[in-house]
Amino acid sequence: MSEEGKNNQYSADSIQALEGIEHVRMRPSMYIGDIGTRGLHHLVYEVVDNSIDEAMGGYCDSIQVVINEDNSITVTDNGRGIPVDLHKKEGVSALEVVMTKIGAGGKFDKDSYKVSGGLHGVGVSVVNALSDHLKATVHREGKVWEQEYERGKTMYPVKSVGTSKETGTIITFHPDEEIFTQTIEYNYETLSGRMRELAYLNKGITITITDNRHKNEKGEFISDTFYSEEGLPEFIRFLDSNREPLISTVISMEGEKNNIPVEVAMIYNSSYTENLHSYVNNINTHEGGTHLSGFRRGLTSTLKKYADNSGMLDKLKFEVQGDDFREGLTAIVSVKVAEPQFEGQTKTKLGNREVSSAVSQSVSEMLTNYLEEHPDDAKMIVKKVILAAQARHAATKAREMVQRKNVMSGGGLPGKLADCSEQDPTKCELFLVEGDSAGGTAKMGRERSFQAILPLRGKILNVEKAMQHKVFENEEIKNIYTALGVTIGTEEDSKALNLEKLRYHKVIIMCDADVDGSHIETLILTFFFRYMRELIEQGHVYIATPPLYLVKKGSKKQYAWSDQERDIIVEQLSGGANIQRYKGLGEMNADQLADTTMNPKFRTLRRVTIDNATETDRVFSMLMGDEVPPRREFIEKNAVYANIDA
Repeated sequence: MSEEGKNNQYSADSIQALEGIEHVRMRPSMYIGDIGTRGLHHLVYEVVDNSIDEAMGGYCDSIQVVINEDNSITVTDNGRGIPVDLHKKEGVSALEVVMTKIGAGGKFDKDSYKVSGGLHGVGVSVVNALSDHLKATVHREGKVWEQEYERGKTMYPVKSVGTSKETGTIITFHPDEEIFTQTIEYNYETLSGRMRELAYLNKGITITITDNRHKNEKGEFISDTFYSEEGLPEFIRFLDSNREPLISTVISMEGEKNNIPVEVAMIYNSSYTENLHSYVNNINTHEGGTHLSGFRRGLTSTLKKYADNSGMLDKLKFEVQGDDFREGLTAIVSVKVAEPQFEGQTKTKLGNREVSSAVSQSVSEMLTNYLEEHPDDAKMIVKKVILAAQARHAATKAREMVQRKNVMSGGGLPGKLADCSEQDPTKCELFLVEGDSAGGTAKMGRERSFQAILPLRGKILNVEKAMQHKVFENEEIKNIYTALGVTIGTEEDSKALNLEKLRYHKVIIMCDADVDGSHIETLILTFFFRYMRELIEQGHVYIATPPLYLVKKGSKKQYAWSDQERDIIVEQLSGGANIQRYKGLGEMNADQLADTTMNPKFRTLRRVTIDNATETDRVFSMLMGDEVPPRREFIEKNAVYANIDA
């Protein structure tokens, strides 16, 4: 922690209490999204957001996050410390107001924070309400102040417990198992990925995360420290570390337009994928919004003007489109908005109209300057655009064939699809099964009324290394599109997915529990992430979990999904058991496959989620791209895990 610097007008009067806390425990998903692993991790983000707010105001440059042995979390910063003086309206310490009144905090007071992180400002009081115990320690005004809480209720008034020359806030909380009934175990990789992201988005801040539950080979607790001097340009280089750059440097800008701080960084690479990541007040707006449409408009208009003036497009027999300018592009757009308006499926789509022109102008100025100063790079970009336009022209024809085959457009279903009789998509499931043999077993074992089976021949195309028209020409991928009944392509985005006529609300990937099965699983997930991300984001994609072993002794039989579970069963049966290792789905008969993997009463499905879009993008480009060393390193590090889960 550091000496208290700028004081500003951050006092008890800055805290505005909006509402009581009881409703949070009754309806936690309204405040943190869900009560699964995503909501659990969101608690940490809410506390860290408060520290980031202090950093954005210039009052904090160090944040430490610790996962304690009991899965409690400690977040420490060297900001000004939450005010502890009397809140006039509430009649108690401002610290108590912040911790026990939902929505209370300095971020609602414009004099304290011009811009604050997070989506809805629910704040640390929600974390308090959903924790069985929370302790707040504040170093402020030469003293150390403290208060503890149980399930959002104070255990005692705020009290002084010592003196300190430093300033800052320490929050330690333990998630309430009455709320988080699935698990309270934190995933280090998930949290460290978010801390890395925050360090890139807020340059000059040191963020450290430590896991006191696990040690490395040196006997030290696992820990990472993230610090970025440049910010977004460094973020771009990190994201594109597994791709071959097309131009010599990262194109970037940082400034303010119409009182809106705008940061943009971008680079072109030799891949065929477009990777745009947008942020508002440090939150990843994966549904996009006005800032992203402003970026696209500024990029397209500026590059098209340059390309037209260069004469390089003269021989092209058709018009270039917006998509063509974004192939092989990795870009990050980060804006800070005082009063963001969010909309969309998950309230992560920015709606503020004024942001669009601010970003568009910023991008246009940035690109105009770069193209003039780097003529060789400019020519490389235009050549890439021309190749993309030619490939898109070919892809359009391939995509039209997909649409013509679409069942909802009057075409036929794939011949290998064993469809279900239920007409309500919300009740229907589609199993994507590895191979005809397993597909045949699955067809016999399924519940025909609501379960459909689509066998896939071998390993589908690796879309990470394929041009778009090759993707749409691939027979297995065409069958997936046709079976799902979705349409693709809009004027703004040729890969945009329309899910209005989605025929199955559960799409389940069912592969062998071996290396080849994991590879096929990853290929399918790569395709979904690159071409059907909306399907994942709306919670429609699942992975089946077939057992690894059948353990039998006499008339008794039990299935095991791991080596550890197998050993426990063998011990329970007092030895002498016969162990069968399933090498593939085809080794099970229809009843076994149904009982263990397909029957909703007994099966375990893992829903595929995207906790961190930028990290998922990086991992897929590493696993499925051309660079071998980082892939080998990743596999060696994660070989203990049976499957790769997005």
